[in-house]
Amino acid sequence: MVLRLHNTLTDRQEVFTPRHPPAVSIYCCGVTVYDACHLGHARSYIVWDVLRRYLRWQGFAVRFIQNFTDIDDKIIQRAEAEGSSVEVVTERNIAGFFADMDSLNILRADNYPRATRCLGQIQAMIARLEAKGAAYSADGDVYFAVTKARQYGKLSGRNLQQQQEGASGRLAEEETDRKRHPFDFALWKRSRSDEPGYPSPWGVGRPGWHIECSAMIHQMFGDTIDMHLGGADLVFPHHENEIAQSETATGRPLANFWLHNGMVNVDAAKMSKSLGNFTTIQALLDEGISPMALRLFVLQAHYRKPLDFTREAMAAAASGWEGLEIALQVGERHGAQLGWRDPRQSCPDQHEAFANALDDDLNSSGALAVLFALARPLRALAHRLQRGGEATAQDREMEGTWRSLVELAGVLGLEAVASPEDAPGAGDAAVVAAIQERRIARQNRDFATADRIRSELLSQGITLVDRPDGATHWLRA
Repeated sequence: MVLRLHNTLTDRQEVFTPRHPPAVSIYCCGVTVYDACHLGHARSYIVWDVLRRYLRWQGFAVRFIQNFTDIDDKIIQRAEAEGSSVEVVTERNIAGFFADMDSLNILRADNYPRATRCLGQIQAMIARLEAKGAAYSADGDVYFAVTKARQYGKLSGRNLQQQQEGASGRLAEEETDRKRHPFDFALWKRSRSDEPGYPSPWGVGRPGWHIECSAMIHQMFGDTIDMHLGGADLVFPHHENEIAQSETATGRPLANFWLHNGMVNVDAAKMSKSLGNFTTIQALLDEGISPMALRLFVLQAHYRKPLDFTREAMAAAASGWEGLEIALQVGERHGAQLGWRDPRQSCPDQHEAFANALDDDLNSSGALAVLFALARPLRALAHRLQRGGEATAQDREMEGTWRSLVELAGVLGLEAVASPEDAPGAGDAAVVAAIQERRIARQNRDFATADRIRSELLSQGITLVDRPDGATHWLRA
């Protein structure tokens, strides 16, 4: 099969073909850093992490960019409420973001552009739109004229009445009086004397929400990218307005594929602060929920469907992860006893079933079914050996099953944490140095040297496992 993804722009599944294979350019809408990340962020970024890992596993060279909105009305309001500054609020929440994402084993983006560090590109794009008659200034504010955009509404499919309900984005109500059309939205916002602002041809102000992403995409990639990712709540107005301003400025498509994940409900109700069911990632982890169990919980549902968080569902995911973790640790705990030392072993049929599932619009539940099928005999083996049972010839032939489980679980970002008895000990610095030497050799395409280092380590009882994310894990026999 080939990878087919649901493209929001066309509202159907399409075969994904990058513009310049094997390179894939992806932009993911990031967080506005006024508060801690919540369960909805976890859902979104786990899903897109799996997409990225899967593309890399299939041999694509992925460049993944995710932004920070670090100047915004909500950030300014939070700083005022705290009696601090915008910088204090943003830096604290950016640090919290990285801590949350790292704990969930979400790969870091290749770059994290910030709105405040892209002001030159933002202003240049606004000036370009002005020159085309698609933007106009009004008392220090600059607006995009939606009547100048071709097919405005093509992403969301909203009619004019629906567009009017949200087209102003994050504009204050008093600003609508200065607009030529009720659907026009802010590209640049004048700052009050007591607000942070930046110099511009239109006066001191700050960028509008939508123009930030368009400018950062242009700065990082150029006119067109392969994929644009985000939550379903961003389809309108944010992504609709990105398309309008970007494509009016460049005359080219902004993105060939638009992918959106579904929202999170808590006990069948939409998650929101007003309902008191708002849950941060850190709060969940502080309760003792395993990060890998949370990943598993998210991946049990299709990414485009709503995800209903309940304590019962989370407990079931925790139980499922416990069984997977036992299976994943078999090689580390019992590999020497079983004589498992051949990294070339795998289960091709299971790899194919796994790929077929993810090729079907990232059917992560189908991919998990393959993992559980691989894990079942390994889990039974682990329990028998822990009870003092003897390894059989059939057990020794299960190395390929375990290696496939480790590899495919890694594509989903599911990795067992080494227990204390598995932790590295004395003399490991030499192993780490050898692995680094091998990594450099592979980067230089000196595969003879890389193979020699692997063989030398294997003769010392060290087995190397190359992860899908490019890292190399090692096991001591």
